[in-house]
Amino acid sequence: MITTPETPSKEPVAAPPPDAAAAPEPVIAVRGLRKRYGDLEAVRGVDLEVHRGEIFAFLGPNGAGKTTVVEILEGFRERTAGAVTVLGTDPAHAGGAWRDRVGVVLQESSAEPGLTVRECLELYAGYYRAPRPIAETLALVGLTAKADTPGEGLSGGQRRRLDVALALVGDPELIFLDEPTTGFDPSARRAAWDVVAGLRSLGKTVFLTTHYMDEAERLADRIAVIVDGEIVAAGTPATLGGRDRMDARIRFSPPAGAGPLPAPLQPLAEPGADGSVTLRSESPLAHVGVLAGWALGRGFDLPDLDVRRPTLEDVYLSLTTTDRKDRP
Repeated sequence: MITTPETPSKEPVAAPPPDAAAAPEPVIAVRGLRKRYGDLEAVRGVDLEVHRGEIFAFLGPNGAGKTTVVEILEGFRERTAGAVTVLGTDPAHAGGAWRDRVGVVLQESSAEPGLTVRECLELYAGYYRAPRPIAETLALVGLTAKADTPGEGLSGGQRRRLDVALALVGDPELIFLDEPTTGFDPSARRAAWDVVAGLRSLGKTVFLTTHYMDEAERLADRIAVIVDGEIVAAGTPATLGGRDRMDARIRFSPPAGAGPLPAPLQPLAEPGADGSVTLRSESPLAHVGVLAGWALGRGFDLPDLDVRRPTLEDVYLSLTTTDRKDRP
């Protein structure tokens, strides 16, 4: 399902207050979004914004309301309450000109039977008023050499590139990518990441859903996490959930006979069963300096010294496994 650019008339927008005059209109703006299925409220007052030219990752466990939100943004599902604009238009009332500006890459799709890669693109290009040139689209996704290969003969990674090509051939402004690398081997995933990252350089806005934290960290400019129908955290990969303020872990194995740790480190130390020591530190640079001075002063090395802050996966698991009543 794909789209092409046409310049539709936008609904009038009230003049912003003076202090917001320079702020660009978001590509996606959601306020108080709710969706109810009978007695089940699947989406509970979601607010979010996506800015032009960014890759925005939308994360959440299965059943969190993620798919419902995305389908409302794509215009495929009606909302119960709230305000939604996508490219300046309410998707619930958008027409064909708006859909020409939106591209969708579904999690699973199958090749058009009997058609080559080039023929698939030619077929889809015919749906749009101003499609991107076929050769250019093939080059963007790295499928030029496979142009005359039947779609059924592509590998999984190549098939996903074709999916992206079909979404790009309409030259959309906004692209929804649903789990773009599910089932890929590491090499194919990284190749797909290069394609997705390249969309940013084309000026496209990308709304990405994924269960891979390394994928979100590699690609996303900003991330939002939804749990039980509510956004529980939003920020950059480095700041999500206060990640940049969390304690670092300094782990090392002191040699036998090393003696006690320096006094400033002793309250931070957690001994491990394997003889290692872990320090939980708010100031890792200072504490590593103390540790290094202590080791060098006694004439030994710490070859397994490891310093790291919580990973994005650590933060995500904390956000999605904590009871709702314990969340701020």
